[in-house]
Formats: sequence, structure tokens, C-alpha cells
Amino acid sequence: MEKVTIKDKTFRKLIPYDTVAAAIDKVADKMNKDFKDCEDVPVLLCVLNGSIMFMGELMKRLVFDCQIVSTKLTSYAGTSSTGKVKQAMGLTADLTGRRVIIVEDIVDTGNTIVELKNILKEAGAAESYVCTLLLKPDAYKKDVHLDYVALEIPNDFIVGFGLDYDELGRNYKDIYTLDI
Repeated sequence: MEKVTIKDKTFRKLIPYDTVAAAIDKVADKMNKDFKDCEDVPVLLCVLNGSIMFMGELMKRLVFDCQIVSTKLTSYAGTSSTGKVKQAMGLTADLTGRRVIIVEDIVDTGNTIVELKNILKEAGAAESYVCTLLLKPDAYKKDVHLDYVALEIPNDFIVGFGLDYDELGRNYKDIYTLDI
């Protein structure tokens, strides 16, 4: 579909699934090289709900042992960030002494990443890395290093491949941007 309508907004295709899949392949290849000889079992931290599709696709491509843990943070209302990050669900496992790879759907302002890094530090994680499907470089002004970035996109509101507009549109395999 070239365009989709969700509630009161129309979105046009920005990134086809084939491009998304190729970008995930590249990120997985880099992660596989970085973690291929690890003796511990790294933890993939799925940031719900947006990262579910990315996490599922990424995991299929990883060749090292890993464990999955989830958390849920919220910071959006409608099509814009509230600027405040709230933890809607805590970590689903003890991460003391563990290496954790945060798996995010998108990094824009970076507020969620900063909060996640603080949560992991307080939880006693030994190390933490950031893996994101999408990065909005024009919006990201934080000092936290992003270890794995699949795609860079403009600072536009998007839906699809896990990303939503008022909890709808996550199921589209392509990524769409607001059609103005």
C-alpha cells in the first residue's frame, strides 16, 4: 500500500519492508561479529510495544546465545513527545552483572535512551549497548553513544513496523510518514 489512513491522519510509504529487512541484516551482522566469541549470555532488552517487530526480526538473524527481557516506557501522546519518560512496566528479570543490549524501535529526542541507561545502571547491569531500528539524527542531541543503528530518517512522524499513532498502525510491514 502506498498510503494508509489511521484515525484522522493519512500516511504515505517512506521505507519499504525490503529496505528495512536489509538494514536489519547489516545490524545483525555487526552484532554477530561483536558477540560471536562471548562466553556470557547477553540480554536483549525489548522496549515494548514498539520494538516487538524489530526484536523478532533481529533475533532470527543472531547466531549467539541471548536472553530476552522486556520493559515498557512511554513518552508520546498522539504525534509528539511529551518530553517526559514514564516507566509503564519494570524490567522482567534481574540484570545484575549482565551485558544488556537495548533494542529500540526509534531514537529521536533520546530521552528514553537516557532513562533506560539510568534504569540499567540502577539495576546493576555490567554494560549496556543501544541498538535501534531508526534514528532521527536531527532530533538526537544526547551524549549517549548508539552502538547499532539500522536506518537514519528525517525528523518526521512515522508509523508501521512496530511504530504507532495512538496505538494503531504497528502491524504494517512498511514504514509510513505523515502525508501533509
